[in-house]
Amino acid sequence: MIIGLTGNIATGKSTISNMFQAKFQIPVIDADIVSREVVEPGEQALEEIAATFGEDILLEDGTLNRKKLGSIIFQDETKREKLNAIVHPAVRKKMLSTKEELLQQGNQTIVMDIPLLFENNLTYLVEKTIVVYTSHQIQLQRLKERNQLSEKEAIERMNSQMDIDKKRELADAVIDNSGSIEQSEKQLKNILQKWELIQ
Repeated sequence: MIIGLTGNIATGKSTISNMFQAKFQIPVIDADIVSREVVEPGEQALEEIAATFGEDILLEDGTLNRKKLGSIIFQDETKREKLNAIVHPAVRKKMLSTKEELLQQGNQTIVMDIPLLFENNLTYLVEKTIVVYTSHQIQLQRLKERNQLSEKEAIERMNSQMDIDKKRELADAVIDNSGSIEQSEKQLKNILQKWELIQ
């Protein structure tokens, strides 16, 4: 079974992602990690970015100047869409090839950790979805502490994502990550047992 794992900022998705690997030995393909890998030197996506935005988007060592690229795309929606049109297909292609490799190695259950699973309509890549949830108040508090943000800044970031309650409605299963790690692990175990992926 291919499981799609998602959640909003500061809901604790990484904790659950790590739990899949450490507690249940289920491999995870992390979209954030893959999105960094596909723009490493030698990758086709990096060459396309340089061709589109100019060679000066690269640092002297040939790596992507993320700060410069960020300043360009956050001011210009058209350029942001151009970047997404290069990077998103490359990420999907690499995630699918990694999934095939893991299947060939004998893994029967694989997790795809995709922050924008619902926003980018990527649920066709997976068979079941799990949303990591926490209350708005806990999410706000975690985000303020973790990223050293003011309440206003934290709320702005939270509001830039799909509402977590909407994601709950779309998910096959929800983990309420508002309590202890042990409580979250118990919920994950129950889901995996219900789906007959573990005993």
